[in-house]
Amino acid sequence: MPRFSARLEATELKLLDSKSLRVRLRVRNTSDRLWPAGGPVFLAYQVLDGKAESLLAEGRRTALEADLPPGGEAEATLDIELPPEQGAYRVLLSPVEEPVAWFYQRGSECLALEVRVDSGGVRVSQRRLTAAARRAERLRRALARLLTAPFITIARHRPLIVSMVRRDIHGRYRGSVAGLVWTVISPLLLMLTYFFVFALVLKVRFGPGPEAAGPVNFLLYFVCGMLPWLAFSEALARAPSVMLEHKTLVTRVLFPVEILPVNIACAGLASGFFALLVFLAGLLLFRHGIPVTALYLPLVLLPQVLLTIGLCWFLAALGVFLRDTGQFMSFLLTLWFFATPICYPETALPASTMAVFGKNPVYVMVRCYRAIFLDGTAPPWGMLGWLAAGGLAAYLLGFAWFYKSRKSFADVL
Repeated sequence: MPRFSARLEATELKLLDSKSLRVRLRVRNTSDRLWPAGGPVFLAYQVLDGKAESLLAEGRRTALEADLPPGGEAEATLDIELPPEQGAYRVLLSPVEEPVAWFYQRGSECLALEVRVDSGGVRVSQRRLTAAARRAERLRRALARLLTAPFITIARHRPLIVSMVRRDIHGRYRGSVAGLVWTVISPLLLMLTYFFVFALVLKVRFGPGPEAAGPVNFLLYFVCGMLPWLAFSEALARAPSVMLEHKTLVTRVLFPVEILPVNIACAGLASGFFALLVFLAGLLLFRHGIPVTALYLPLVLLPQVLLTIGLCWFLAALGVFLRDTGQFMSFLLTLWFFATPICYPETALPASTMAVFGKNPVYVMVRCYRAIFLDGTAPPWGMLGWLAAGGLAAYLLGFAWFYKSRKSFADVL
């Protein structure tokens, strides 16, 4: 028989007042050892938050009145003090061996009282919880938080995110002569530099035929490929240092730090939006219209946003513990850019490498953008589905990593 094993049953539940319960217990020693009277095995309870299961309080220890041998039964009375606030609570009743462990934490079953305190009074129900049931319940709660918490966080703090992104964009160019015009000038100058090198000097072309031979076609395909890259790379480049930049908010102020990586992802999207306006103007100028397939853009943009925010959460947390993350990302983004067919056609890649390069999420985004804006077709659904699945996974797991790590941020910073 196991060392920590007991069976409890509530024979009587009595409400003393609105904030306390009296529980008459019958306890059976199902372990392999004697429980001496007076300890070290006591009966006690813990009060947990009903939703998060965080520990709120522990009750006093109640000693056994007589020795309890293996297989023996005894009765005891516990007076349980409930929190003064209204809400849902869980009270776990279990033997505890001082100073070793609570029995239920070592695999024994326990008695759980589900208590709800509201203006209508106190409602109590009881059930036994085995160790397996508690593990399954914790897993179910963790999965529920994993699937909902990232979306709830952004929805709850949406006004603050909008305000901080606006302030970030304005502050970035405060004091400069051009001001916010730099949000257009910066990506434009970058794209003109690559255009000069690849289109005019190296004479790279997209597609066969005389129409594809001109620099205008290269310009359209190149700028279209840069649209997802600008928003994606800007956010990932800033993510490793975002917690250090807002050190005061992290260490001294009660602030939802999980929105800081979201802010830089949204700021990157703002830069991508201005580049999109420039590109659409180019379509109107050179192709005299925007294809109707451009309406597919939200379907491509959603997994792009999820992927970007998820990676920003991951890098922001990693940057707190590993300060070299920013330098590494600078190198990785440069490698990532040239490994993606943005400034050269994908036919330039060896066919044998496409099985690997085809899993590049930026390559998928570039293919989708070019399909809907330049080729007049729907995005490749298989690749888009893979991007959506990867983006959602990165979003959920990135938030889980950030949420798990943030408790240590203040100590490290």
